[in-house]
Amino acid sequence: MLYEISVDGKNYRVEIAREKEGRWLCKLDGKEIPLDAVLANSHALSLIIGTNSYEILREPTGTEARLWIQNTPYTVELRDPRSFRGRNRAAKDHDGPKKLTALMPGKVVRLLLSPGDEVEAGEGVLVLEAMKMQNEIKSPKKGSVQKILVAEGEAVKAGDVLAIVE
Repeated sequence: MLYEISVDGKNYRVEIAREKEGRWLCKLDGKEIPLDAVLANSHALSLIIGTNSYEILREPTGTEARLWIQNTPYTVELRDPRSFRGRNRAAKDHDGPKKLTALMPGKVVRLLLSPGDEVEAGEGVLVLEAMKMQNEIKSPKKGSVQKILVAEGEAVKAGDVLAIVE
């Protein structure tokens, strides 16, 4: 599979091919990188590249995604140059209510919006503190905040639904 990826505004060409279960061959701008990859859940990927291990967490934000690699956030846009399937799927993703979930265990430190408030795609809804870092949880779409399911000071687990945007 061939992709064009933009990471914090810098473009890369990535080719990915499965060699065997869990083992992948990746070409980054033509350079081969063998890696092991396991999808832990729909928002978490475990990678081993050489002797280094990485946990990658995905936070959807409108048309892009924010990837957290070793506690460092990166804004990523993925394009499949062979088809428009990804764009069509992204357009459908904006229909209906969307759940904002916690990517890792943490504590809600601040609510930025209330139920009924209008929200833009990529706008912060609440702030979650995890691993001594404050992370703004952003709306994946334009709409209104339907529900806030947590309170300030509340502890949450990975995967907990924090809010719903419709």
